[in-house]
Amino acid sequence: MANTEQKINFKSLKASCQNCSLVELCLPRGLDNTDLTSLDEVIKQRKIVHKGETIFRQGERSGCVFAVRSGSVKTFTTAKNGEEQVLGFHLPGELLGLDGLDNEIHSCAGVALNTTTICELPINDLNVLCVKIPGLQQQLLSLISNEITKDHTMLMLLARRNAEQKLATFLINLSGRYKARGYSAAEFDLTMSRYDIGNYLGLADETVSRLISKFKENNIINAARKSISIIDHEKLCSIAEGDMSLN
Repeated sequence: MANTEQKINFKSLKASCQNCSLVELCLPRGLDNTDLTSLDEVIKQRKIVHKGETIFRQGERSGCVFAVRSGSVKTFTTAKNGEEQVLGFHLPGELLGLDGLDNEIHSCAGVALNTTTICELPINDLNVLCVKIPGLQQQLLSLISNEITKDHTMLMLLARRNAEQKLATFLINLSGRYKARGYSAAEFDLTMSRYDIGNYLGLADETVSRLISKFKENNIINAARKSISIIDHEKLCSIAEGDMSLN
């Protein structure tokens, strides 16, 4: 996949929700042009966040819901002893900051994994719009439901699958999400580090690196630095489902 950091179209940052290529993935899905115009008017700003920069911090007051327009973001929590737990990786068209909708305090932090464009939607304005636009409220509930489903899937993944299955499932999931965004399902970048992947999957980063090498040796994927090419999607799915093992 092309290097996102080198191909950001800064002119597109001024585009409205109506003209955004992610309209069918993000919050505006299913809204008509009038509703999209109303939503676009409350978007506080579209800003560029560079790699490693914080979008919001754990424990800070929440004022916005954030939509990823380009790039990718990692969300994580930090325990009192400083130990970090990665909660997820977010791609274009996905929302962040939903954890702050309840008590208006972020329970996690969000950090850009590469140069990322973020749309900020003030919660107060969003609440008013949800009353005026039933379709927007329904879409927001749908997105929250999807987040809950992803959390449940992740719990099952960690509890019932071995290391090979976890990594294979992770790569298949990324492949599908990139495909939904118009990118190649067979070739994409891992913008997150091996450590972050391992932290997310409950594996040591050495295990992640070893498994990537094993998948590569068996001609299931090709890997060069952060670039991943899926050579045999069928075998990768078989590993994820436990129907095949490389041990």
